Amino acid sequence: MRIEDVTAETVRPVLRSLLVQRWVDLSFLHWAVDPALVAPLLPAGTVPDTLDGVTYVGLIGFRMVGLGFLRGPGVPYLGTFCETNVRLYSVDGRGRRAVVFLSLDAERLLPVLTARATLRLPYMWSRMRLTRRGDVLDYTSRRRWPARPEAVNRMTVRVGEPIAEPTALEHFVTARWGLHTRAWGRSLHLPNEHPRWPLHRAELLTLDDTLITAAGLPAPFGPPDSVLYSPGVPVTFGAPDVLRP
Repeated sequence: MRIEDVTAETVRPVLRSLLVQRWVDLSFLHWAVDPALVAPLLPAGTVPDTLDGVTYVGLIGFRMVGLGFLRGPGVPYLGTFCETNVRLYSVDGRGRRAVVFLSLDAERLLPVLTARATLRLPYMWSRMRLTRRGDVLDYTSRRRWPARPEAVNRMTVRVGEPIAEPTALEHFVTARWGLHTRAWGRSLHLPNEHPRWPLHRAELLTLDDTLITAAGLPAPFGPPDSVLYSPGVPVTFGAPDVLRP
């Protein structure tokens, strides 16, 4: 099997739009982990994607803006909300690199229920806030439903200089053109596309998090291996296809 290259823009454009949205004010925190640790958490038909022998756990906070169906427009009010997700990195039998979400905390209940009912994505309803003061962003989250296990997050990030040429790691954890998930007894690949990420260096000022442990992973040991910020990109998702054994 040939694994596709990590590319700054997709080589698999979405031909028929299923969902549109915009991701805004994203902070990416990543820790290196042993692939054997996360392999049991991935959907059947996928394995951990690795870079130099390790894979990564990501904690990403942002604001979803203008979520809409087909080609839009975005749904008023309900289509804009804060979100923080815990994710892993995967590759399937066709060599497609993607992400796997272990949890997605969001502040609007209806999108949470819709995503759980249709694609069985592990969305959680949470009380959330994202504030910005100059170059400092503060993300807060407290899970409301399902209430167990209890999960909270607060992270404060300072935005740094723009990145002209991302490193291999910075491409690896951001340039992802799909997600893998398990729904209705089948493993699925859901493609997406967006422009090249505008990335900035960033500094983690504070972190108080139990989202990662609530997702079934050990608490991170030490500071993140990578901290990035992006002002955001518009995103299009296509229809899912079933992974073959």
